[in-house]
Amino acid sequence: MNLDDKQMDKLFALALKAAEAAYAPYSKFRVGAALLGADGRVFSGCNVENRSFGLSICAERNAVFQAVAQGCRDFLALAVATPDAKSLTGPCGACRQVLSEFMGPQAPVRFGIGGGSAPADSTLGELLPFDSLHDLIPYDGKS
Repeated sequence: MNLDDKQMDKLFALALKAAEAAYAPYSKFRVGAALLGADGRVFSGCNVENRSFGLSICAERNAVFQAVAQGCRDFLALAVATPDAKSLTGPCGACRQVLSEFMGPQAPVRFGIGGGSAPADSTLGELLPFDSLHDLIPYDGKS
């Protein structure tokens, strides 16, 4: 399913709203995510930091985990907002990997700062090329 700009704008606005709830006392870098489920529901998430930084959770994974907990496991699109960033910041590698478990490579991903700054549009496949679940030829043990 291809979403038009208006639908992606709406999803991005929900990601900006989600960023307002972020708990980021250490980095001061709030992130919000809005994930569109195949069933039409939207799941939001924000980053939640911890002073033991490895225990922090990204907004994108927070949204995925909330969706899965509510019975949704198939997603059509993602928007990520980083209102405190000075430049465009896409999902981290861990989030890209988790997203690839539930989204196809053609799924649209919009990420941006907000506040009138133009967001970037991509696909999950462009952000995570050669994803083993979707693109790689299985290794036969001979090459």
